[in-house]
Order: sequence, then C-alpha cells, then structure tokens
Amino acid sequence: MALVGSAHSARTLAMLLSILLVVFSVALIFTPWQQSVSGAGKVSALTPVERTQYLAAPVEGRVLKWHVTEGSKVKGGQLVVELTDNDPQILERIRAERAAVEERRLNAEGRVRAHEDRLGRLDESRINAISAAQNRVQMANDRITQAVQGLTAAEARLEAARFNLLRQRDLVKIGTTSQRNVELAQMDHATAEAEVARAKAALNAARNEREALDDDLKKVMADAAAAIEGERATLNAARAEIANVKAELQRIDTRLARQQTLTITAPRDGTIVRLLAQPNSELLKSGEPVAMFVPDAYEPTVELYLNGVDMPLVQAGDPVRLQFNGWPAIQFVGWPSVAVGTFGGRVSLVDATETNGGSFRILVVPDPNDDPWPSANYLRQGVQAKGWVLLKTVPLGWELWRRFNGFPPVIADDEPGAAKARDRGKKDK
Repeated sequence: MALVGSAHSARTLAMLLSILLVVFSVALIFTPWQQSVSGAGKVSALTPVERTQYLAAPVEGRVLKWHVTEGSKVKGGQLVVELTDNDPQILERIRAERAAVEERRLNAEGRVRAHEDRLGRLDESRINAISAAQNRVQMANDRITQAVQGLTAAEARLEAARFNLLRQRDLVKIGTTSQRNVELAQMDHATAEAEVARAKAALNAARNEREALDDDLKKVMADAAAAIEGERATLNAARAEIANVKAELQRIDTRLARQQTLTITAPRDGTIVRLLAQPNSELLKSGEPVAMFVPDAYEPTVELYLNGVDMPLVQAGDPVRLQFNGWPAIQFVGWPSVAVGTFGGRVSLVDATETNGGSFRILVVPDPNDDPWPSANYLRQGVQAKGWVLLKTVPLGWELWRRFNGFPPVIADDEPGAAKARDRGKKDK
C-alpha cells in the first residue's frame, strides 16, 4: 500500500489546488458583475432621409432606359432612369385639352365683362325709369292741386248763384224785379252746380291717376330690381364658371408637369442597390417603386429590439455595448471592460409602443467618449448587430442567486422615480 500510494508532493499539490479552488470560488462570489439586458437588431440611420429608400415612378408608364446598374454609385441629381408614357401622344393631347379649357376661360371672362357692362346700363336705366315715374306722379299731384282749386272756385260760384237766386225770388215777390231775372238766376245756379260736379269729377280722376302712377312707379322699381338681380345672378354664374375653369387648368397643368417629369434622379449621393423594373416590359403605376437606393453619408444608428419585461429598465442615455456581424469580437457580458471587438453606444430613443410582437425598439447612437464605430465598408445599413444595455454593477454571487431564482435585474440608481421612491420609503419609516 505504501508503494502504490501517492507521493507526498502530489498530496501537497492536491491540497494546495483544493484550497485555491475554494478561495477562487469564494472570491468569485464577491467579484463585481455588470448587469445587462440584451437585444438583437440591425444597423440603420438616425433620420428617415438617410435610410434605405425606394425611387418611385412619378407617372404611369414604362421604363425607357436605365442609366445605372445595380451597385452603381450616383451623385445627388444624377439621372437614374428615363420613363415613357403608355400613350406616346399624351403630351399633345393634354396640351390640346388645355388650349380648349383656356378658350373656355377667355369666353367666360368675355361674358363676365359683358354682364358687368349690362349691369351698369341696367342700373342707369333703373335710375332714369324711376325718375320718370316719379315725375309723372308729381304731375298727377299738380293736377290734383288744380282740381282742388277748381272745385273750390266752382263751389264759391255755386254759393253766389244760390244767394242771387234767393235774392231775385224775394225781389219778384215785392215787384222790384222781373220774372226774367229770376229765370236767369236759376240758370246761373244750375250752371254753377254743373261746374261743381265737373270739378269733383276732375278731382276724382286726378286722384285715380295718381294712384295708377304710384302703382306704375312701384312696378318700375320692382321690374328694374328683378332685372338687376337676374343680371347679377348671371354674372355670378359666369364668375363661377371662370373659377371652375381655372381649377381645371391647374389640374391639367399638374398632369402636364407630371407627364413632362419622365426622368428620375438620385435624391443625394448614394448607391443603387436594386433595379425593380425591366425596360419596355413592365407597366408601372404612379408611385410604384422602380429602384432601391441607399444614401452614402449617414449617421449610423443601431435598432435593437428588447423584450417587454426588460424595456422598463432602459432609459435614454444608458450605455450600450454592441457587436456587429462580420467584425471579430470576444464579448464578456459581465465584464465589458475586457471585451474585444465591441463598440460603445448610448440609447437615443425608446419607442413608446411595442413594435414587433411585444418587443420594443430602441435606437443606439455612437458614444462620443468611446472608440469610433467601424467604417461604412463594414457597417452598412442592414448589418445584423447584437447589443447589451448596461445596468447596475452587483457581486457575481448575487447575480447567480438572482438567475437561479428568476428575479429581474436590479434597477439602476439613476432610474427615473427611484430617488422619489427612496425618499417616500424613508418618510414612511
């Protein structure tokens, strides 16, 4: 047994290794560990104009000629594709239609001027007609005045004839006058009565004439007002037609401008990634994409998608470590300081609503205090990325205990509302 037993040095080494293992395990329990929540996503751009976009056809038609190929580098304003309409005579037809509408506009404007002139003449005629009718009414009033005066004079003569007849009758009784004078006095009295009746008839005729002329004045005023209102209605209709014609001209000009825009240019410097239409073989609708375009100059941003359970732990400004596909990296989740090939970032935005089946999107921008991200040759839009949002630093033993029990990560001290919660807890105590 002594011969097959372990050597003393081997037992000493085993004992030393055991002690070191226990010490190392105890040390690991108190080793600082960086808590984090992870998410996966891709490289994008911060603003929408810098992201991948589609070049769309401005009008219906077909592709006539491509001036680029897939992967071509283009400058802003450079011609990308020429289009042609399905109807080769469309421009001539639109111009002819515009000429006809323009002729309608000129005719309508001529009618407006004619109606305005006629409206002025009708207004002048109304003034003259009303003035003439008022003059006739005034003449009727003068005739009434004359008739009243004639009736007064006739009544005075009748009264004098009556007194003369009575006086002659009294004189004939006493024999101082003849019967012939009585008869003459009776004739004068009868004549005076006839004149009074004639004067009354003339007065009634003058009054009736004035009433007729008053009605005629009202009729003239009503007819003139109706004619003017009718002319105004016709004038307004002509003006409305001009407005409609102008609106139609604007629509035609818009169509003409669109049809004349049969080319698509690059919105800015970038790369044509895909050509989505074949020349002279596909009919395109207005707004249908014909090419995929990626701008060159953009501010890189990473879109990460986090689980809804982890989302409340993340706030704008939190540090993030990123790992990009195609870039060699060695990541230590709990010790980011010893990671190799990862890059620093900061949370720029946390979406207010879920984006992808319960996941929440966050935008991560480069950290100005960390190493710069890879160049555009490696960090192209769409490159897959993985990120870890760094939270609080805790002992490794506490982290293992938390994971074994399924507890959530500890919220950082700078979590919004945490200070208020601690103060409220102190007050409660």
